[in-house]
Parts: sequence; structure tokens; C-alpha cells
Amino acid sequence: MPSFKLTEKQTAANALLAGPATHCMMFGGSRSGKTFLAVRAVVMRAVKARRSRHAMMRFRFNSIVSAIVMDTFPRVMELCYPEVDYQINRSQWFARTQNDSEVWFGGLDEKERTEKVLGNEYATIFLNECSQIPWASRNLALTRLAQRATAIVGEVTKPLALKMYYDCNPPDRAHWTYRAFVQGIDPESREPLRNRFDYRAIQMNPRDNLDNLPEGYIATLEGMSARMRRRFLDGEFREATPGALFPEEHLDRWRVIDSPLPDMQRIVVAVDPSGADDVDNAENDAIGLVVAGLGTDGNGYLLEDLTLRAGPASWGKVATNAYDRHRADVIVGEVNYGGAMVKHVIQTARQNTPFRMVTASRGKVVRAEPISSLCELGKVRLVGYFRDLEEELAGFTTSGYVGERSPNRADAMVWAFSELFPGMVSSTEKDYVFGRPPSGGTLFPMGR
Repeated sequence: MPSFKLTEKQTAANALLAGPATHCMMFGGSRSGKTFLAVRAVVMRAVKARRSRHAMMRFRFNSIVSAIVMDTFPRVMELCYPEVDYQINRSQWFARTQNDSEVWFGGLDEKERTEKVLGNEYATIFLNECSQIPWASRNLALTRLAQRATAIVGEVTKPLALKMYYDCNPPDRAHWTYRAFVQGIDPESREPLRNRFDYRAIQMNPRDNLDNLPEGYIATLEGMSARMRRRFLDGEFREATPGALFPEEHLDRWRVIDSPLPDMQRIVVAVDPSGADDVDNAENDAIGLVVAGLGTDGNGYLLEDLTLRAGPASWGKVATNAYDRHRADVIVGEVNYGGAMVKHVIQTARQNTPFRMVTASRGKVVRAEPISSLCELGKVRLVGYFRDLEEELAGFTTSGYVGERSPNRADAMVWAFSELFPGMVSSTEKDYVFGRPPSGGTLFPMGR
């Protein structure tokens, strides 16, 4: 049977979870053991208190199933509680232990499912990846922290204190987790919390968990950008970007990692050219090139980022290969820079490829704003992590673009989703379609 031993930092975190504070948050870098410890603590309380009820929740239901029900929860039971029998009800999504305690699993992203889970009262609530959870949703969950349960420890019987656990990779300092747990202020009123000492937090980073990490994992994190190292390696809350159009928590909230994708109604390849040639392009801006799809669920999905520094012969082939590989409907390309050249490159790489020219009649930020709104609502979702593209998105603010280099990847993404959600953009952004029209489209000039 595998064994389990707490590291020094995990021992400190475990003491915090068992301490007097009601609200306990573990924040820090990736793979530091935060979620494992929280699940372990919840199960411990369930085992101690017969017929008690507990909840583990994320913003999205699919995420709690893939991350907790199918992964962390069974590992905790195997390593820490091998003597405890339990069964998981996969129609109602709760686990029942041998002492008739229940651990419910839920998401806060759908009204009906949320109402089912929050129809109960709980002695413990664990909010996993709480950086993705809005303050209002957290407060809704808090109203169900109300079950009166009795714990038995040895021969001692006592009331089970109500507990709410949180964990996250830290977002920016404008997020409610920073304001409540670090600054000690109410995230809405900005007044000092009346029960400040009831909110306790501990920072945990992957270097605190070296004994349980695979070789090379730290080196992988060290190879990330400064922004991502700060979050996933150093576990620090970063300075808030005033007026950020694509806050990290919005991208994380709807990011698709383990969940299956729906069938795609439509797929587009989008190109944002830079003017590089095939001989000397090392110092040129990259050619933004992404693939995105519109699912049968009505949501848009960023599928691939194929951005590269190359001349027309190279990027034309990459774009058309992506068109064939994804069985796309059309390639869209911004033509302000290269005019008809973009169409020529695509048609040279692959004859008769459906191509739509788009013209940037508005600034980058104005074009990005409707896509930002779609990201916040979950209508646009990233399939996996796109480190370089997300760095560019972080530079978009309501005051302008503040990134270091031209955001070609992000511009290509904006073109892609503008094509998939045409009602969100002005018709003056669209020009002509060459080849077969997309669904409901036309071969005639548009917006003229």
C-alpha cells in the first residue's frame, strides 16, 4: 500500500485548516499539495462526524468531476484513509462513507445543478480553484455552511466547527481572495472585515513539495514567462492591470482541460500577417495564426496557436495545412498590411481555399472589446494553455495595448472569433469572401 507523509509546509497548512479560523485559504504555485490537503481535511471531518455533510465545489461542474471526483478524491482515500469504505453516487454526484457521512461535488456554473447541491446544509465547504469563482457565487455557497454535526475524537464528543476551505493559484490583487485574505477588507465595501481573524491564509509553492514532484517539474515552471512563473512557481499575487480586458480569472474560469469538446459547427483559421519574408525574418513580428471553432453548444473554442516567424511561403503552408487538418470552413486574414498579398499566399499554397479578407477599420482595443465580453461570459474558451498568446492578451486594457511587442497572436484570435460571432462586430470589419462561402455566407462583397 502506498504511504503518505506531509512535508514541513504541508504540516503547517494542515495545522491552519484544523485551527480556530472558519475561512482557511491555501494559495501558491502549481503542484504544491493545496488541493490534496483540502480534500484530506474534508474527508477527515466526514469520518469524525457521523452523518455529517460536506461539499467540494468549483465554478464549473465538469472541472470538479475531472479534477476531484476522478483524481484527487480517490487518491486521498487510497493514501490517507485506506480503511474507510465509501461509494460514489454518479447520478447525484456525492460520496457516502461507511459512517453515513456525505461529500457532495458540485459546480456553480449552472442554476439547476447549483440549486441541487446548495439545497443541502453542510458542515464543510471547499471551494477549489477559487480564483475562478465570483464573489457573489462564493457568498451564495456560504449561506449553506450551516449543518450542525457532532464529532467523535477518541472518547470525546464535541460539536464540529463550521469550516470553509479555499485554494487557488493566485490571480491579481484586484481579486476578492487577495482583498479578503491578504488585505483583510471586504471585497465590495473595502471596509475592514469585522471578523478579520476568522480569515487565515498560507502560501504553498512547488518547491515546498519537492519530495512529491517528478524530476524536471520545477525546471518546466522555471522556463515559463515571468508572469506565469510569478503565479505558478512563486505563487504570488500580481499587480492588477487597470482596465484589463482579459483578466486571468476569466480565461481560467472557462478554460477546457479535461472535458470533452462538443462537435464543431464551424471552424476557421485566422491569419494576422506581419510582412516578414522567407529570407530575413528573425527581427520581424510574428505571423499571428490561430485555429478556432464554434461548438454545437454555441460556445467558441480556441483550438490551436500556430503563430510563427516566417515568410509567405512558410506561413501560407502552415495556414492551409491547418485548414485541411481541422476540416475548416474558411481562412480569414487581415489585409491592411499586405492587401491582396494575403489572399495570393493562401491561394498559392492551396488553390481554391475559401478565404475572407478582413479590414481593420478600428483600433486593436476596440476590436478586442467584444471578444473580451465573450470570454467573461464563457462564450469564448481556451482549449488548454496558450502561454505566449495569453501574455499578449494580458496587455490589452481599456486605455490601450500595453504589451511589449505587437500582439499578432491575440489579433489573430480576435479575427477568428469575430468571424465565428459576426453579430459582435461591425460589418465594416469584413470585406470579401473568395472560394466557397461559409454557412449562410455570400460570395459578394460585404459591408459595402
